[in-house]
Formats: sequence, C-alpha cells, structure tokens
Amino acid sequence: MRTRLLLAGLFVFLAVFAKAQSVKVEEREQPVDGVARRGQQLTVQLDPKLVEKSWKEHLGEKAGKVKYRKGVYSIEGAVIDTISSAPLRVISKVGNSSSEESYVWWSLDMGTAYVDKSATPAEYAAAENFMRGFARKVYRQDVLRQINEAEDVLRATKLEQDRVVKQANDIQLNIEKNRKRKQELEAEMAKNTEELKQLELTVEQSTKQQELSRQQVLEMEKSVEGVRLKLQTIK
Repeated sequence: MRTRLLLAGLFVFLAVFAKAQSVKVEEREQPVDGVARRGQQLTVQLDPKLVEKSWKEHLGEKAGKVKYRKGVYSIEGAVIDTISSAPLRVISKVGNSSSEESYVWWSLDMGTAYVDKSATPAEYAAAENFMRGFARKVYRQDVLRQINEAEDVLRATKLEQDRVVKQANDIQLNIEKNRKRKQELEAEMAKNTEELKQLELTVEQSTKQQELSRQQVLEMEKSVEGVRLKLQTIK
C-alpha cells in the first residue's frame, strides 16, 4: 500500500514537471500609496510565496539593495544596464490571483521619464526581457524543486522495495529454519522413543533379576536355618 502511494506521488510530480508553463508580460497600473502608477506586470503559474521570495532575491542580485514597506519593494538608484544606463528608481509589488498563479509588477523611473510602452519602447522591451528572464529563472527553480522531490519519492520507493524484498527473504529464511528444527525435533523424538523402549526393557530385566535374587536369598536363608537346626541336635 505504501509503495503504491509513493509511486502515485512520483507520477504527480512528473505530471507537474511536464505541464507547460506560461509567461505573460503586459502594461498594467497598480496603486502604490494611493497613487495609480503604470508599469509592467508579469504573470506566472507558480506559488506566490515562491515567486515573492525569488523576486526579492533577484532584484537584490541584479539591481541593488531592496527596501520593503507595506507590501511594496523599492530600490533607489538601481543599476540595471540592460534596461538603462541611468540609475533607476524601482517600485514593485508581488501578488496572486489564485494559489497557483502569481504576478510581479514594477514601475521604473529613469529620472526624466517612466518606462512606458509608447514613450520609451526600447527601455520597455528591455524591461520586458528582464521580466521574462526572471520568469525563466523561477520556473527552472520550481522544476528543479519538483525533480528533487520526485527523486526523494523514487529513493523512498526503492527503500520500500528493498524492505519488502528483505522481509520476504527473512520470512523464507525463518521457514527454512523452522523446517530444519522440525526435522531435528522429529529425529530427537524418534531417538527418545527408542531410548524409552530400551529403558523399559532394562526395567523389566531388572525386575526379573530382583525376583531371582529374592528367591536366592530365601533359599540361602532356608539353608542357614537348616544348618542351625543340625547344630542344635548335636549334644
């Protein structure tokens, strides 16, 4: 039963691994401190907690020191050469529309203008590529996690199989031991039966010898008594 459950778990992981993952980047507004800001929003089919943790680490590695306040991530003077040669002010939020779908939104301020699809198409395309690069990274992380979990299930299944095989071997070994012991006991019983017969024979012979010895004692007593009588007749 346990093995079947482990194998079922492995199939689930493999099914998730094989599932096609979608990436969508679109221009979208988000409220930040009561002000609607335009920026880019990435949507991925992943756990929101995983996405938020990975996005914070990714921003820290690629852009600079990340600050967090009231659900908003921000970086002052972010350096992202692939988007702009000028330092950027980054404002970002992470959320979810379901337990398996998450979004990452950000707004990029270049100082003189915000990254905008119409006004700054080159920077917008570069920022979109940045987002897609993050999506590929976080999907790879998730796939590796699933592979590790599937390998854990596979290892557990193999261990369970080894346990079942060992158990079967132990049972067979016990059967052989019991069969051998039964044969030994049967041989001992046969030997004991023969010894009992010999003992009974010995007891019977001993009884006969005792009776013969008793008769001999009686006869000797009679002889002694006869001699005594003869002595008494002598004057």
